[in-house]
Formats: sequence, structure tokens, C-alpha cells
Amino acid sequence: MTSLSGITPSGRLTLGNHLGALRRFTDPDGFYFVANLHAMTTKHDPRRLAALTREFATLMLAAGVPDGTVFIQSDVPAHAQLAYLLECTSYVGELSRMIQYKEKGNGRPMTRASLFTYPCLMAADILLYGAEQVPVGGDQDQHVELARDIAIRFNREYGETFVVPQLAKAVLATRVKDLANPTTKMSKSDVDNAVGTIRLLDPPDVIRRQIMRAVTDSENEVRHDEAAKPGVTNLLEILAACTDGDPIQLAKAYSSYGSLKQDVADAVLAVIEPLQKEYARLATDPGAIDDLLAQGRDRAIEASRPRFEAAVRAMGLAGSSATGSGSTADGLAGSAP
Repeated sequence: MTSLSGITPSGRLTLGNHLGALRRFTDPDGFYFVANLHAMTTKHDPRRLAALTREFATLMLAAGVPDGTVFIQSDVPAHAQLAYLLECTSYVGELSRMIQYKEKGNGRPMTRASLFTYPCLMAADILLYGAEQVPVGGDQDQHVELARDIAIRFNREYGETFVVPQLAKAVLATRVKDLANPTTKMSKSDVDNAVGTIRLLDPPDVIRRQIMRAVTDSENEVRHDEAAKPGVTNLLEILAACTDGDPIQLAKAYSSYGSLKQDVADAVLAVIEPLQKEYARLATDPGAIDDLLAQGRDRAIEASRPRFEAAVRAMGLAGSSATGSGSTADGLAGSAP
């Protein structure tokens, strides 16, 4: 089954991004991309966006995402082009219910129109490749559900065109919590020096210090209890995700928070340090990175073309132009580099 996922370069990648996403990008037939168009729904610094896009792509390659599957979203024109067609099949009501718009835009001055419509771009990301599984974190469930609704509606109104995707959830670590505030997820969008966040390129001593300072509680009983002990539970789930263990069973081995934190730090560094070494190796050869991203781009363009052109035809946009110079589908799809 074809797998697809993208990560928005809105901040530095975190431990949660790796445990819940990067290390799950293993399908050699999959499509994994840096969703830089999604980073433009709010005010952004163009230079920072370009730098983060490159950093994300390199980290994906360093994490072992298969060659030929990684690309930059904006390098494949069909993503933005299909998004407009899907906007023409979506309803204001369903877009206004999307969490990101409700939290960041609804009723606020100078809200960008793209913040309202970007779920259609996300649907295009998914539907272009016939993806059957979409591995995303728990906060993206709503977007996959919308993509399913749009695909079903499009197929019903215009003819069978898109595969209706399924959400693929990770058992653990889909939402690694903030170490300083374990009731919220660890977010890459927070400020770069956030005390509760572990970023993938943080130095090892910083990572260990962050974990040793993690919030727990006034007791000293190690048990998995998200409601009563969110900090301890977060540490147990991080440890379980890094070691392929069971957090409830792991809790039985500890009699103090200090020893738990030490083992969590060791386990996290065992996961992150090899990633950092591979990132450093790749960064010394930017030409090789360019070649790998070009492979991913060309493969994505080729794979996305049939469904995009099918959607164009289904909506009545294809056909000879007045001058006979080519079809509407050809014009909308653009040309591969």
C-alpha cells in the first residue's frame, strides 16, 4: 500500500517528530515531503523558511527515509494546482470547523486566506498519489478525515478519480508531550530555546539536561497514569518509544524519578546521536542532497500527473484550446523539469 506524509517547516524538528513521523517513513514506494507551502499560511521570514526546508529535507534523508521518496512540496506544481480544484469542491462550513483556523485565524485581523483554505492543499497532497495510508500524528486526524470526505464527494459528483485514504496511527509517541508542560504536545513551532522541547539537532548535553529537568510531581512513585501523573507518563512513553517497550511494564523497574530520567536520557541519545552523525555527514556534500531531492521530485511529478490530469478532465477543464495549441490539462499540469 502506498504511504505518504509531509512535515511543515514551521520550526526545528523535535524528538516527537522523529518518533511519531520520520522513523515511520520506511516505504520504498512511499512519498515523503517537506510541506513548505503549508508554512506560508501565517507570516514568515523567507530566509528562515528556505533554511528550515533544507534542514528538514536533510534530516529526513539522515533518518533513513528511502532514496527517491523525499522531495520538496513546492517543487511539484500539481500540489498547488489540484488544491484549487479541491477548493471548488469544498464547503465554507467544513473549512471553518478546522482546528487550525479556529485557533489561529477565526475572527482575527489580517488572517491570511491560505490559513482557511490550506486543508484543501493538504487533501491535494494526499490524493495526488493514491496514498492508501497516511501516517500522521493525532493532531492531524481531522485533516485526513476532510481529505476522505473531499475524495468521496469528488468521486460521487465527477466520477471515480481518487483513492479514499486511511489514517495510520502510531501506537506510541504520536504526541510526545512537552517536558516542562506535559499536558501539551512537544511542538516544533515553539521558540527555539523552549525548555520543554528536545530538538533533533540539539547538542547531547542539552538534550540530557532537558530530560533531567523534566517536570514530574511531588510524589516519587513511578507509574503510568496520564491523568494523575502526566509528566512521569510522558517520560515512560518516550522511553517505551525509544526502546520498543511497554510503558506500563517499564514503570515496574523504577523506584525513583531520577533513575527513570537517566534511562530516558540514555535511550533518547541512543536514538538521536546516530541521526545527528548522519546529518553532519550529508551536510558536507550538498550536491548529493540536491541529487536525492531531484530524484524524489522527478518521481513525484511523474506519479502525480495521472490523477491530476484525471481530475482536470473530470471537472470539464480538458479539451482543445481555441488556438489548438494544447489541452487545458497540459496547461494546468505544467511541465516536468
